[in-house]
Amino acid sequence: MKTLLLLRHAKSSRNDRSVRDFDRPLNERGLKAAAVVGEQMRQMQLQPNLLLSSPAWRAKQTTQIVIESARLSAELRFDCLIYEASAPRLFEIVSRIEETANIVLLVGHNPGFEELLELLTGETRHLPAAALARIELDVDKWSEIRTGVGRLDWVVEPKRLKTH
Repeated sequence: MKTLLLLRHAKSSRNDRSVRDFDRPLNERGLKAAAVVGEQMRQMQLQPNLLLSSPAWRAKQTTQIVIESARLSAELRFDCLIYEASAPRLFEIVSRIEETANIVLLVGHNPGFEELLELLTGETRHLPAAALARIELDVDKWSEIRTGVGRLDWVVEPKRLKTH
């Protein structure tokens, strides 16, 4: 059994039109939401073995804030292929994860994340900014993933969590 955690990056700023999409930072709401999701992960004692993130600035910021607030110590890698990836591309990335990792946190973007969730679980779910989804995969190896082998356990949305 493998566990895939999908974390859509937190809310980003679109105020400065001169900033290219890849370099957009989180806005204030996004900074807070990433911390809330990380705190929730800490409370749930979620400790991924590996973190894979898009290198886009808003995804990097989300990842770093979650690492700090969840107190994660797993290896972190940035993968250019996650940025603007379609579901088939994300599926391929997941299928290549090393077998020693049992719980993986993937940080990236929509619409690819929603499409990947549907591909793996058959469920259509909206993943708003900073949403975290837990998918249990009925496989022993990441390379064995196929359409429909996953079960969506839950989706956490920061706006539904109490903030301190």
